Amino acid sequence: MPEALTGVKDEAAEAEAKVVFTPSGRRGTFPVGTNLLQAARDLGVDLDSVCGGRGICGRCQITISTGRFAKFGLESAAGHLSAFSANEQRYKDRRGLAEERRLGCHATVQGDLVIDVPPDSQVHKQVVRKRAEVRDITVNPAVRLHYVEVEKPDMHHPTGDFERLATALREQWGLGELESDVRILQKLQKSLREGDWKATVAIHRKERIIAIWPGFRGKAYGLAYDVGSTTVAAHLADLSTGEVVASVGVMNPQIRFGEDLMSRVSYAMMNPGGDIELTEAVREAVNRLVADAAAEAGIAADDILNATFVGNPIMHHLLLGIDPVELGGAPFALATNRAQTLWASEIGLAVNPDARVYFLPCIAGHVGADAAGVILSETPYLSDDTVLIVDVGTNAEIVLGNRERILAASSPTGPAFEGAQIVCGQRAAPGAIERVRIDPETLEARVRVIGCDLWSDEPGFDAATGDTGVTGICGSGIIEALAEMYLAGLIRPDGTIDGGLGGRTDRLQAEDRTFSYRLYRAGERDIRIYQVDVRAIQLAKAALYAGARLLMDRLRIAAPDRIVLAGAFGTHIEPKYAMILGMIPDCALDKVTSAGNAAGTGATIALLDQAARDEIERVVRGIEKVETAVEPEFQRHFVDAMALPHATADYPHLSRQVTLPARLADDGGAVAESGGRRRGRRRR
Repeated sequence: MPEALTGVKDEAAEAEAKVVFTPSGRRGTFPVGTNLLQAARDLGVDLDSVCGGRGICGRCQITISTGRFAKFGLESAAGHLSAFSANEQRYKDRRGLAEERRLGCHATVQGDLVIDVPPDSQVHKQVVRKRAEVRDITVNPAVRLHYVEVEKPDMHHPTGDFERLATALREQWGLGELESDVRILQKLQKSLREGDWKATVAIHRKERIIAIWPGFRGKAYGLAYDVGSTTVAAHLADLSTGEVVASVGVMNPQIRFGEDLMSRVSYAMMNPGGDIELTEAVREAVNRLVADAAAEAGIAADDILNATFVGNPIMHHLLLGIDPVELGGAPFALATNRAQTLWASEIGLAVNPDARVYFLPCIAGHVGADAAGVILSETPYLSDDTVLIVDVGTNAEIVLGNRERILAASSPTGPAFEGAQIVCGQRAAPGAIERVRIDPETLEARVRVIGCDLWSDEPGFDAATGDTGVTGICGSGIIEALAEMYLAGLIRPDGTIDGGLGGRTDRLQAEDRTFSYRLYRAGERDIRIYQVDVRAIQLAKAALYAGARLLMDRLRIAAPDRIVLAGAFGTHIEPKYAMILGMIPDCALDKVTSAGNAAGTGATIALLDQAARDEIERVVRGIEKVETAVEPEFQRHFVDAMALPHATADYPHLSRQVTLPARLADDGGAVAESGGRRRGRRRR
C-alpha cells in the first residue's frame, strides 16, 4: 500500500490538531502529520480518490479556508498545512492544479484546519449512467398483497386472531399454511380492529406473512439493485403492475478505499475492521438510494416490501457483512455461491423491516451475482446461436454459450476502461471527452464532450461548453481516441505512438523516450494521449480478449455468432471501435449489440417474477466455470492480444467495414509463430 494511504505520521510529533471538513461539517482531532485523505476517510467525508493515494488521479483535491472560525473554536492558516510536495508539483506540471488547490493524499496536517472539499472532488457528484432497460417481463412477484375480511372473535368459538386471519386467507385466497414472525403478531390485533376486521396482508412466496395494514391497501413496491464497484443503481418497481417508477444511482463510496476491487480487499486485509468500514460504506449508498427512489416516486420507504441484489462477489460478500479476504487470493473461495433470502433488517436496509431481500447466486470466485443477472436478462441458455456476453468493468465478466452449454470466466481488466490509470482520464461527467474523430490526412482531431451535442470544430462549441469546460477524457473517449489514432497511423500495431509523424502535425510531442498526442487544448492545458495510456488500454483489452478466447477454445469455435456488450460502460462503447482495438473477437458488426445495464435488468426480472429466481438458480448450477488465473493458455492469448487489433487473429467482418492497417510479412514470407510472436504491419 502506498505511504499516502497509511496515514503515516511523524513519529517525533506527538501534537494533535483539529480538522473540520466542509461542506459536510464533519470534524475530528488527528496527530500532526496525518494526510488529509486519510483524515477524510476516518471521518467518512466524501473525498474522492481513484489512484490509491499515489498523487496520480488528482481526484482528492481540496482547498484550505483561512481565518478564525468561532463556531469551530479554531484558527485555520495556510501554514497549518504541509509544504507543497514534489508529487503535487509533478501532478501540477502534467495535469494542472489551481493555485488554491492541494492534493489531499499528499497534504498533511500541521495545525488546526478548515478544509473545503470542492464539488468536483466529491464522489457523489459524478454522473451515473445506469438506467433500467425496457424488456418483456412476466409480472409474478414474490410478494403479493391480499385483502381479506376476518371473522370477529367469538367466545363460543375461541381461537386466536392469527388463526382466524389464516382461515380467511385460505378460504378467500386459497392459501395454505402460512408463517409469520413476532413483528406481525405485534401489529396484528391493532390492525384488525382499526380496519373493522378488514385488512391487507403482504405474503412472500405464498409462505409467509411479512406485513399487515388495516383496511385496503393497493400498492406495494420493490427495489432491484445493481451494486457495482464504481456505481450503485436501483430501480423501484410497482409490484402489482411491473412498472419501474423510479431509477436512481450513486457512486459507490467504497471508491475512497480503492478504485479496483483488489485494492479494497487489500484494505480489509491490512486494516483491522476494514471489512466493516467497507460494508458500512456500501450499505450507506444502498440506503441513500432507498430514500432517493422513494422521494422520486412519492412513496414511503415503508411501502417497499421486497428487494433483489446483484453484484460482483466482493460487493455481494460485503453487503452481507462477510469479510472478503478469501477472495483476495487463490483459490478465491466464496463463503457461499447459493442464492440468499433474508430479512431487510439483517443487512440494515432502510425499507419495511419485514421486507424480504433476495441475492441472486454467484457463479465463481470472480464471477458474481451480476453475471447471473446478465444471464437472466439475455438468456443465452435459450439461444440457438452461440452468444458472447461481456460485462465490461474493473473486472470483466465473460459468458459464452447457447442452449446446449454455458461457460463463464472473469478477466482482470482493471479500471483503465473507466478513465482511471489514464493521465488525462476521468469518469463520465459533463465536460469529459466521449467521442473522437481524427482526419487520417491532416492528423487533426475533433472531439465531443458529455453534455454537448456539438463537435469541437463546430460553431458554438466553446459557448456550449462554457460552464463545464473540457475537463478530461472518459472511458468511451479513450477507446475511440486510440482506435482513431491507430487507423490514422499515429499508433503502430504494437501500440507505440509513432513519433516519426511529427513532421505532419504539431499535435505530436516528445515525452522523454516516447511521444504523446494532443487531443484538445483547453485554455493553457492540453488534453493528451500518452504512451502510458496506450499501454494501460492494451493491458486491459488483452486481458478481456484472452478471457473470451479461452472460452471459445473450450467450445471449439473460431468466433461467436453474436456479441452482447453489457454494463453502463458497454452501453457507450461503439462496437466498431471496441473491435478495432481488439477488445472483442471478430463478428459481424450488426450482430454486436449493447444490452445496457443487463445486470440491473436481471435484478428487476428477479424482483418481478419469482419463477425467474428458481430459473437462474437452476441455470447457474449448470454453468462451467473457467478460472483464467490457472489456465496456462491465458498468457499466450494475452500476449497475442496486446497487438492492435491482434497479433494473429483475423478480423474479416471488421475488414469489410473498416480499412485496417495491413500486416507485414518478413522478406522471406514468414508469419507469426504459434508461441505468439507478433508480425509487423504497415499502414496504407
